[in-house]
Amino acid sequence: MNFQKLFLAITICCFFVSSSFAQGGVVFHKESWKEILETAQSEEKLIFIDAYTTWCGPCKKMTRDIFPLHNVGQFYNENFINVKMDMERGEGVALAEKYDVILYPTLLFIDPDGKIIHRAAGYHNEKEFLGLGKIALDPSKSLAGMTASYEGGNREPAFLYKYTVARFEARDGSHPQIAEEYLATQEDWTTNDNMQFVYSFVEGTDSKMFDYILENRALFSSKFGENEVNNKIENIVMTRLNNQDDKPELEEVDALFKKVMGDRAAINSSAYRMTYHRQKGDREGYAKAALDHYEKFKSELTPDDLNETAWTFYEVIADKKLLKCATKMSKQSIKMANNYYNNDTLAALYYKMGKKSKALKQAKKAVSIAAANKEDHSATDKLIEEIKAM
Repeated sequence: MNFQKLFLAITICCFFVSSSFAQGGVVFHKESWKEILETAQSEEKLIFIDAYTTWCGPCKKMTRDIFPLHNVGQFYNENFINVKMDMERGEGVALAEKYDVILYPTLLFIDPDGKIIHRAAGYHNEKEFLGLGKIALDPSKSLAGMTASYEGGNREPAFLYKYTVARFEARDGSHPQIAEEYLATQEDWTTNDNMQFVYSFVEGTDSKMFDYILENRALFSSKFGENEVNNKIENIVMTRLNNQDDKPELEEVDALFKKVMGDRAAINSSAYRMTYHRQKGDREGYAKAALDHYEKFKSELTPDDLNETAWTFYEVIADKKLLKCATKMSKQSIKMANNYYNNDTLAALYYKMGKKSKALKQAKKAVSIAAANKEDHSATDKLIEEIKAM
């Protein structure tokens, strides 16, 4: 009997241990935000928030691969009150605004008073995620702790370097100022560490770091690769051009392209004018910019350039005189590369201009080319029916 009781006790113990182990990962609280803050206060813990959205791929990957891990759960459950919060639903909407969450996932560490202690954005693997939690718990390394040190006057180079990294990982756009303060302490920006620093943390087109890369493009290309450096510069420029809150005026764009692109500045500035007016919904401005671009640079334009512009005229321009100009571009495109797409564009232009016989002839030609190349021509088949109904 004693043996049976002992066996039963061991079995029950093993069940609970194995059940606990199987649950393993991070335990997320589901109470209201007010109750979460109260729990954090009573347990004297920081709150960890996985700020996610339902459409975010990296968010799903962390939920699937990282949060269920036993050692991750053990560490986070012991040290934090853990919360998963959809930033587009319920209380998440207000919290996203309060904590300026614009990237997903954003990983927030918040004290019981609701103040951010540390933050980072993007997917973190197991080692990175555990390290992130340890940083949040360390006042000398957390964003709040480093900010207090900075505001207290700490300008030691090693500190500024680390503070730049922390600000960059927060993804709140605050790191460039700190980065340039660090670089101001450095006499030589060409050391391996400082070149890597500049290359990693450069962001805006108006920064000293961006100017330095442009002035030393060959040096950076030798270290990081010419294509990589060119892509980096292009991405920074495009981010500036696509800034909806502070879109540059055309004169600023001209100066920026001249600064960055040298001999290619004029053609790129001209092409950007088309994009600029189209995005603003200015059809007249777009047509004028496109025709100016065509007249100035027609010898440098590719068949695809010409066809894309001609098709845009078909989509947004109603004036038949302007559509006639677009047929010139389309014909030049066909002369350079006689394919299905540019023949279809010319057919569509003729159709919009009311030229039934020309439109039908060109559409049939487009279908013939597509059929020979086993391409889908269903859109042109539909156009042919519309032409016949004219």
